[in-house]
Amino acid sequence: MSLASIGVPGLIIILVIILILFGPRKLPEIGSAVGKTLAEFKKATNDILEEDDKDKKTESEKSESIK
Repeated sequence: MSLASIGVPGLIIILVIILILFGPRKLPEIGSAVGKTLAEFKKATNDILEEDDKDKKTESEKSESIK
């Protein structure tokens, strides 16, 4: 299930449930933690993709030098 399929009403319901469970004082902390987690995930993903691109470039250079 993707985030786009949830829709606005679904997001509102989720936010209300989170507000009830954690209270208004904890929401900024939770939001900050989620933001940091997403930023770290994005950085790790980009690092993996860059490493893969370097590996592909190295392999293509080796195959060209063999020809």
